[in-house]
This record gives sequence, structure tokens and C-alpha cells, in this order.
Amino acid sequence: MVSFPDVSITVPEWVQREVRPGERYVMPEDRMRFVISLAARNIERETGGPFGAAVFERDTGALVAPGVNRVELSLCSAAHAESVALMVSQRVLKTHDLGAPHLPKLELVTSSQPCIQCYGNLWWSGISRLVTGTSVAQTTAIGGFDEGPVPSNWAQLLRDRQPAERSMEVVEGVLADEACKVLELYARKGGARY
Repeated sequence: MVSFPDVSITVPEWVQREVRPGERYVMPEDRMRFVISLAARNIERETGGPFGAAVFERDTGALVAPGVNRVELSLCSAAHAESVALMVSQRVLKTHDLGAPHLPKLELVTSSQPCIQCYGNLWWSGISRLVTGTSVAQTTAIGGFDEGPVPSNWAQLLRDRQPAERSMEVVEGVLADEACKVLELYARKGGARY
């Protein structure tokens, strides 16, 4: 009988040691600096690609769960930072729906605008706000990554989602220059493009 392996995507050990759940990041820029630092440390420690993300309680800034890119080490093309942050959050909160009525409003902060795959994951995640660093154009130009056919009106589609309670606020370009520096570091180190 053929046996198929379990699929498991984990955050690196250094994240487990260094990141504290529930820590508060009050300002949006503080939240973005945190995810940019995750991306930079992921490169420095050779545990994945140049992307970081995290889910926070929108109003308090309390960290629910971090995520870093784990594509190569997990042998899984779905292991993007945004997806990892969403999956870990769902486990922490014990629900597949991050917009469930019993939860506080949640936001995803990501060092880069989501690719087409992560855009789809956001659509069904239930988060109420998305905050991005670099744009797809910057990620492609600097890092050489293939972000897929992201619609040009992607942010408006999230804002206009129906029913209205599933719509999402989108804030673009927060600390984009700082996020670009992480992509530049990755490119200088000769990191894989995918």
C-alpha cells in the first residue's frame, strides 16, 4: 500500500524563540517594521525567502501570529509568508474564519503586496484590513519574483467585496522603501527566484 506523507508547514525555530504572541504594536508603521524584520531575519538565518507577514488584532495591535516565506525549505509552493501567517492564526484562534463574529477585527500586515495565490487566500480568510509594503511591480523588478496575474484593481475588489461585512480595508505602500531594502539584500545574496 502506498502511503502519502503528511503536509506540515512550520515557522522557523528562531521565530518560536524570539517572537512573543500577544505583543502589541500600536502604530501601523510598528507592525510593518516588525514584518520587515521577520523578512530580513529569514534571509540572514537562511530559513526562507525575503517576505514577512503577521496577523494582528486590528484595534489593539496585539500580535496573533507571524509568518515568513517557507517555500523552499518546506518543499511547498503555498508556503508564502501571508499564507503561513493566516494558517498559524487559524490554528491559534481555532477557526478557519478569521472574520468570525466572536473574534476581534483582524488585519494582515505583509512586507509585500500579495501575489495572485495570496490574494486568493486573503479573499476567504475573513480578515478586515490588509496593510502592504512593496508593490507587485517593486517585488518583480527588485527580486525577480513571478507574482502572477494580480488584477490591476485588486485592492478595490477587496474593498468592494460582498456581503459588506466581508469587505476589506486596504492600506498600500507602508514603509515600502524599507521593505524594498530586504528584497535588494536577497537579490545581492543570490536568493532563488520563484
